[in-house]
Amino acid sequence: MKLYYAPGACSIGIHVLLNEIGKPFEAEKVDLAGGKQYQPEFTNVNPKSKVPTLVRDDGSVLTEFPAIATWLARTNPDKKLLADDAEGMARTFEMLDYVVASVHMQGFSRLFRPANYAPSESDHDAVKARGREMASKAFAIIDEKLKGKDYVTGTFSIADCALFYVELWATRMKIAMPANVAAHFERMKARPAVQKTLADEGLAA
Repeated sequence: MKLYYAPGACSIGIHVLLNEIGKPFEAEKVDLAGGKQYQPEFTNVNPKSKVPTLVRDDGSVLTEFPAIATWLARTNPDKKLLADDAEGMARTFEMLDYVVASVHMQGFSRLFRPANYAPSESDHDAVKARGREMASKAFAIIDEKLKGKDYVTGTFSIADCALFYVELWATRMKIAMPANVAAHFERMKARPAVQKTLADEGLAA
């Protein structure tokens, strides 16, 4: 398998999953700042110009964080990354979807790409402030979900890898995380697979 990633991007969650699974894979860095995601060498693999992108052993390409994470969980059942029961599976996807679709795409995307929401640069600070507000509100909601639990569903799952990447972004953007979320982030950082991923991507723990 081959993972296309950008250091510290949402792809880090998939990078963590691959290291948790422990099977051989190749990781190729995509320079998003340099626009490499728009060059033919990458668009020929993924015309969406996005990471994570996973090229599987048969040469087929899988894109989008939830799809990749689910496929990795289902093809490695011994790792127990996704619950088999209806409730556990539903709760896993509940958090996974909330993180990707709301915390990331609604909150942090306003912080990272304010021009997508307001063409006028004079409005960018307001867009960023709204993004920060949305992320903070989301973390408060997630904090309640984590009460009394080490991980999202009680045991480590694909949802925790999604939550980890927005927690990492929160530390970079100096967004305060409530106690249970902060504790989850520390718990994630203590996992060997996370430590390896951070080192491989050249990021500080």
